[in-house]
Amino acid sequence: MKVAVLGAAGGIGQPLSMILKNSLPAGSELSLYDVAPFTPGVAKDLSHIPTDVAVEGFTGAPDDDSVVQTAVKDADVVVIPAGVARKPGMTRQDLFNINAGIVANLVKNIAIAAPKACICIISNPVNSTVPIAAEVLKAKGVYDKHRLFGVSVLDVIRSETFLGEELGLSKASVQVPVIGGHSGNTILPLLSQVIGHEQIPQNRIEEITKRIQNAGTEVVEAKAGAGSATLSMATAGARFALKVVAGLCGAEGVNEYAYVDGGDKNAPFFAQRVRFGKEGWDKAYDYGTLNAYEQGILDSMKEELNGNIKAGVEFAEGWIKDKI
Repeated sequence: MKVAVLGAAGGIGQPLSMILKNSLPAGSELSLYDVAPFTPGVAKDLSHIPTDVAVEGFTGAPDDDSVVQTAVKDADVVVIPAGVARKPGMTRQDLFNINAGIVANLVKNIAIAAPKACICIISNPVNSTVPIAAEVLKAKGVYDKHRLFGVSVLDVIRSETFLGEELGLSKASVQVPVIGGHSGNTILPLLSQVIGHEQIPQNRIEEITKRIQNAGTEVVEAKAGAGSATLSMATAGARFALKVVAGLCGAEGVNEYAYVDGGDKNAPFFAQRVRFGKEGWDKAYDYGTLNAYEQGILDSMKEELNGNIKAGVEFAEGWIKDKI
């Protein structure tokens, strides 16, 4: 496998790259790109870790398309954590104007140099950046919905952690479905589908749900202006990317929740459980029956989620006219 990380020198990118260096199959290549001039140094640092994964680092100006294309050339998987981080008082949507252009340009270059790559987008706001990526890929004539993912698994690992604490169970044994989008009220953890949920009073269910939805803000505030979720996001991103790699390598029964163009009735892009295969995701699963509380959240989120998607599509349309 060749895996490229775009934004590899940042707070998410460095720990994400380290996990991949330690976890990718032997013989894989790890290609790191960032505008930060010390990115080759990050690659050199990682190269000293004794695993059979080759690492190379690339850096260049944001408008130097040739460097990005060299970094991603013929990649099987591209993970994109590039962009600015949240600061106190910022929502994911506040990041839109900056990160939208960054993602669009990176995806344009992936379309040229690695048109068959599975693209895993971490850059927020994911609800909008994934539709942007889809429109850019369409404009370049290489869109395959089965190879484009929004990495929403951070919501899943937070849910597993918080539910494990609540139920007094090993967090590694808890599985929580999380559907919808990847910001605030669009995040819908289906706690009613977790074994043992009946032990938790409804008021606590609602409190835990709100905590999951606002967990990103919890980290931003705790870091007191020094950044947003980086280590947990790197863990989530690596968990996701490694499952994509496993599917591409032919492993069976590998699945995870992801924000994809999966044909859901609620929105054109929707976080749902998908199965990974040799061509990306090959099956999207129905999320089952919701209780009244969960259905209420789903009904109320649709306008916001579809608005996020529309904003992404509209941005992409304007960007494509100017740049492609």
